[in-house]
Amino acid sequence: MWNDTDTPLAYLITFRTYGTWLHGDARGSVSRHKNRFNSPKLRYEPNWLKTNLERLKEKPVLLDSKQRDCVKSAINETCKIREWTLLAMNVRTNHVHVVVSAGSKPPGIVLNALKANGTRKMREDGFWKNERSPWVDKGSSRYLWNEKSVDNACAYVEYEQGDLLPEFD
Repeated sequence: MWNDTDTPLAYLITFRTYGTWLHGDARGSVSRHKNRFNSPKLRYEPNWLKTNLERLKEKPVLLDSKQRDCVKSAINETCKIREWTLLAMNVRTNHVHVVVSAGSKPPGIVLNALKANGTRKMREDGFWKNERSPWVDKGSSRYLWNEKSVDNACAYVEYEQGDLLPEFD
């Protein structure tokens, strides 16, 4: 069933840690200049990847189990305080997926709040001491307009992210 309003049922929000997926990577990437639905990914370019790795100001960020727990806690807290409905979440070592229903809030507000509060919580708990953010600029926001899309996004977030991560590092 299609949602007839101008408000999506939910968003699939994805954001990555700093330096863990750069243009030129073999996994492909999306050009900000050609970021359209179903547009092809940029192909593997080893020289471009090398250049982008050399340009990093810091080492790539991989979250350990304590940092991941902080981010999970911050996401839960943010959704509770803002009265958003958290439908699914998966915090990985190098990225975060969240399916959230946020009413009429634009996805950029949701994305920025999740990233900012994840960083804040890690700093408060002593698990992030760097002045820089652990996240890349921006992120991905997909509008989920119907229940099937929401269900598919939740299944993707919960079951299609690879093996469970250990609770220790």
